[in-house]
Amino acid sequence: MDFRQGYNRWLNEEKVDEALKNELQAIENEKEIEDRFYKNLEFGTGGLRGKIAAGSNRMNVYTIGKATQGLATYLLKHKAEPSVAIAYDSRNMSKEFADQAASVLAANGVKVFLYPSLRPTPMLSFTVRHLETDAGIVITASHNPKEYNGYKVYGNDGGQITDEAAKEILSYIDAADIFEDVKVMTLEKAEKEGKLEYITEEVDKAYYHQVETLCIRKDLIKEKASELKIIYTPIHGSGNIPVRTMLNKLGFTNVAVVKEQELPDGNFPTAPYPNPEDKRVFELAIEMAKETAPDLIFGTDPDCDRIGVVVKESADSYKVLTGNQVGILLSDYILNARKEMGTLSGQDTIVKTIVTSDMVKPIATHYGTQVMDVLTGFKYIGEKIKEFLETGANNFVFGYEESYGYLSGDFVRDKDAVIASVLIAEMALYYRTQGKNLYEALEDLFKQYGYYREDLVSIQMEGKDGQEKIQAIISNLRENAPKEVGGIRVVRVEDYKLSKAYNVLEGAEEAIFLPTSNVMKFILEDGSWFVVRPSGTEPKMKIYVSIIGQDEKDATNKVENFKKQVLELVENN
Repeated sequence: MDFRQGYNRWLNEEKVDEALKNELQAIENEKEIEDRFYKNLEFGTGGLRGKIAAGSNRMNVYTIGKATQGLATYLLKHKAEPSVAIAYDSRNMSKEFADQAASVLAANGVKVFLYPSLRPTPMLSFTVRHLETDAGIVITASHNPKEYNGYKVYGNDGGQITDEAAKEILSYIDAADIFEDVKVMTLEKAEKEGKLEYITEEVDKAYYHQVETLCIRKDLIKEKASELKIIYTPIHGSGNIPVRTMLNKLGFTNVAVVKEQELPDGNFPTAPYPNPEDKRVFELAIEMAKETAPDLIFGTDPDCDRIGVVVKESADSYKVLTGNQVGILLSDYILNARKEMGTLSGQDTIVKTIVTSDMVKPIATHYGTQVMDVLTGFKYIGEKIKEFLETGANNFVFGYEESYGYLSGDFVRDKDAVIASVLIAEMALYYRTQGKNLYEALEDLFKQYGYYREDLVSIQMEGKDGQEKIQAIISNLRENAPKEVGGIRVVRVEDYKLSKAYNVLEGAEEAIFLPTSNVMKFILEDGSWFVVRPSGTEPKMKIYVSIIGQDEKDATNKVENFKKQVLELVENN
C-alpha cells in the first residue's frame, strides 16, 4: 500500500475519529501526507515514539491500539494469564493513550494494573517488579518537544524489552490490521470483570522505601540535610510529587520549587524543549537563585528519568553541568563514600554507554574497581544489572549515560531521576561540609584525572529522505573510514553493526561482544574519539566527540576544533 492509499483509507474508515479526518483533509503539503503514511510508526526496542497526529506514522489511539494488540498476542503466546502494569506522564494525550492500551489489553484477556494519575517512568519499572507483572507500558516521549509522545515497553525484569522480544512483538504488530484486528473494551467493563485494577499508593510507599536505602552517608544526611538549600523544577512533568516526597522524607526540607514550572502541563509553556540538557529550561530557576543563593539547582524532565544540575560558577554566573560531568561526580562520590564506609570491593562495577566520557575509567582504577561499556540506551545498562545478579561476577554500584540518565540500586532497571536527585543532594551536602560546591569538586577531579571534554551535535533530518541520508552517511564512513582527523591518526575503528573492531596500526581485527547497532566509533592516537549514529527516538543523526586537554582553556579550544573537524568530515561523506 503506497502512502496515498493509506491516506485515503484513513479518510474513509468509519472507526477513525472525525477530528482526525478533518486534520488529514486540511493537509495541503504532499510531502506531509507522504511522511505520515509512507510507513507504519516503527516499533523498536524502546517501543514507539513520534509526533501526535493522524496517520500510520504518527502517535494516535490507532497506532497505540495496533502496537498493544501485538504486545497482547506476544504475551498470550508465552503465558496463559499474563498481566501488564501501565503508567503515563504529563504529555498531551498520555492519559488517553494509557487508557487505550489498557482497553486493548483487557479486551484480549490480559490483566491490567493502571496508575490512576501520572507517574515517572522509573516508578513503572519498579512497579513491574513489585507487582510481578509480565510486562509494563509507560506513555512518554521523555524530553522531546510537546508535539511528541511515545510508548515504551518493559519486560518482567523491569527493564526495557530485549531486542529478541521486540522483534517477536513487531512480527505480531505487523500481522495485525490497524482497524480490523484490534480488540477494545471500555475501562468500566474491564474493571467490573476484574481485568483492570488501579494501582494504589502502597506501591508508591514501597518505592520510596527502596530509594531511601540508597543513601550512603546516612549520619551526615540525618544531621545536616536541612542546611542544604535546593531549587527544584519539575519542568511541568511527573517528578514534582515523588522528588519532593523523597527529599522531604530524608530531611532535605529547604527546597524551593519553581512555581511557573511546578504543575504538569503537556504544552510546556516555559520550556518548549523540556530537556534538562538545555540551559533555557533553567532560566527561571537561575533568576530565583540570584535572590536566594541556593547550594544546588536541579530539574527533571517530563517523565522524570533524566535530571540536569546547575551550579554556581562565579559570583554572578551559573553553569549547567553536562550529563557526563554529573556522572563523573556521582561515580567518584559513590566510590569514595563506599571506601569510607568500608564496603568498596574490586567487584564493584560502573556501567556506562560507548558514547559516554571515559574519564570514569581512571577514577575506577584509582579505587580498584571496574568500568563496563554497553551500547547507547539505558536498557543495556539494565541488562547488565540482571546479568550481574545472575552470575555474581560483578556488583553493580552505578550506571549512567551522557544524556542525563543515572541509576543506583537494582530495584529499578531504567534511569531514575528520583534516585539521582537524592544522590545528588547527598553529594552536594557532603561537599558543602568540605567547603566546596559541585563545580569546585568537579574542577578538583579534572586536575587529578585530566581535562576530559565531550560534546554532541544532533543534525535534524526529517522524513523519508532524511532517514535515507543518515543511512548513506554512516554506510560511507563504514566503507571509507577516515585515516586521520586534523592531522591525528585514527588508530582504532569500532563497527557495532558488523560487531568488529579494527586496530589500524597493527592491522588486527577483534570481535565486539555487544548487540548489533548501526554505530561507528573512531578512536584517535591522542585518546580523542568520535561516534556517529542515528537517533533511536528522533529524526536525527547524532555525532559525539571526546577529547583530553592539558587544562581548562586547552580542553575548551580542543573540543571545539575537534567538533568542527569531525563535522566537516561527516558532511563531506
